Amino acid sequence: MRASASVPQPVVPASSETTAVSPRLEPKTPAYRRYIATFPVAYLAIALLWGAVLSILLPLQVQGIEATRILGPGGDLDALNALQAQVESGALTPTADQLEQLNLLAQLNAARASSLSLVTSAGVLLAMIMQPIIGTLSDRTRTKWGRRAPFVAAGALAGAAVMCLMPIASNIAVLVIVWSLVQLSGNLAQGPLIATVADRVPENRLATVSAIGGLVVYGAAIVGAVLAGILFNLIGLASYYPFAIALVLLVIPFLLLARDHSSLGLEVPRLRLGSLFTSFAAALRDHDYRWAWASKVLLWAGLGISGTYGIYMLQSYIRPALTVAQAAQTAPLLQVAALPGTLVAMAIVGRLSDRLRRRKPFIIVAAALVAVGFLVPWLWPSLPAMFVQAALSGIGLGSFLVVDQALFIDLLPDPTAAGRDLGMSALGQNLGQAAGPIFAGLIVIISAGEYGPVWPAGFVIVLLAALFVLPIRRVR
Repeated sequence: MRASASVPQPVVPASSETTAVSPRLEPKTPAYRRYIATFPVAYLAIALLWGAVLSILLPLQVQGIEATRILGPGGDLDALNALQAQVESGALTPTADQLEQLNLLAQLNAARASSLSLVTSAGVLLAMIMQPIIGTLSDRTRTKWGRRAPFVAAGALAGAAVMCLMPIASNIAVLVIVWSLVQLSGNLAQGPLIATVADRVPENRLATVSAIGGLVVYGAAIVGAVLAGILFNLIGLASYYPFAIALVLLVIPFLLLARDHSSLGLEVPRLRLGSLFTSFAAALRDHDYRWAWASKVLLWAGLGISGTYGIYMLQSYIRPALTVAQAAQTAPLLQVAALPGTLVAMAIVGRLSDRLRRRKPFIIVAAALVAVGFLVPWLWPSLPAMFVQAALSGIGLGSFLVVDQALFIDLLPDPTAAGRDLGMSALGQNLGQAAGPIFAGLIVIISAGEYGPVWPAGFVIVLLAALFVLPIRRVR
C-alpha cells in the first residue's frame, strides 16, 4: 500500500476483461522504496533454493543413489576415477578385474547422467505445465491482499515443507516425485512474484528492476551453491533443511512490507476450463513474442546441456579429475569466477538498455558469449578451462538476465494479462531447462559415459538462440 492517501493513476489501463488492476507505483515514494527493498529478498529465497539444489545437492544425491545401486554400498567412486586416469595416461595396464571395475564406472557415468536428467526434467515439465495456470489464476485472484501475495505465501510454505522430504528419498522414483513437488511449489511463488514487476514498476524502470532481479538470481545461485558445498561435506543431505527454512523466512518481509492493493474489486469474466487451457498459448500468436520465446527456449536448453553435469565433469571429464569432496567445493567456485563479469554486465547492460531503448543487440551478444565459452573446455578439458568457460558464460548470462525480462514485458500482447503471458515466458525457460538435460543425458549415454560431446551441442543451440532474436520487429 502507498503511505500517502493519494492514489496514482494506472500506467496500464484495465481492459474490458479485467478491471480494477492495481496501479503501478510512482518512483521515490515510500511504497516504491519498500517494494524495491523487499522484492529482491523474496526473490533471493527462491533463487537460493535453485542454486543450492540444482548445482550441488541434487546431483550428489542422484550420484549417491546410483553409486550404491551399481557399485554396492562399499563402492569407491574416487578410487575408480583415479584408476581410469592412470589407465588413460598409460601409467597402468589394467587387469581383467580392473577392466570390470572400469566398466562399472562407465555404467555409473551413464546412469547418473540419465537419472539426473530424469529428475530435473520431470520437475521442470510439471512446473512448465502449471506455470501458465498459476499465472492465469493469479491474474484473476480477488483477495484483500491483492492478486499475487496469496500465491507467493502458499508457494513458499509448501516448498519448505516438501523440501524437508528430500533427504529421505532413497531411490530415483521417489526423488522424481518429491523434487517435482518442490519445483511446483517454488514456481507457485516465483511466477506471481515476477508478475509484480509488471504490476508495480514504471516502464522506464523495468530493465533496472530486472537487473536487480537478475543480480539476485545469479548471486543467490552462487551463494546457495557455496553454502550447499560446505554443508554437504559437514552434514550430507541434511543440507536441504537450512534452505527450506530460508525459503519461508526471506519471503515474509515482502508479504508484510510491500503489500499490494486489494483486488476484491477486480472484474473478470467467468473462467471456463476450455478457455483457460486455450488461453495459455495466446501470447504465442504474437509474431514478436513467439520469436523471443523460441530464443529463450534455445538459450536455456543450451545452458541445460552444458551446465547440468558440471559437478560430474569435475570428477569424470577434466584431467586431473577431482574427488567427490573436491568437486562439491570447487563447483561453486566456478560460479564465483563468473561473478565479476556478471556484476559488470548487469550494472552496465540494464541501464544502457533502458537509456537506448534497445534489447535485441544485448541479447544477441549475450548468447554469442555463452556459446563461445562452451568451446573452451571442449578443446581444453581441464580445470582452468572450466573457469574460463564460467567467466565467459557469466558475462553473457548476466547481460541476458537483465534484458530478457524487460524484453518480454515490452512484448506483452495484453499487459492486463501479465501474469498469464509472463507465465508463458517462464514456461519457455522451463521447457529449455527440461529439454537440455534430456538431450545431454542422451549424448552421454550414446557416448558410453563420456561428457565431452555436450559442449559442442550446447554451442550450436545457444548460437541459434542468438539468431532467433533477429526477426523481432516491435522492439529494437
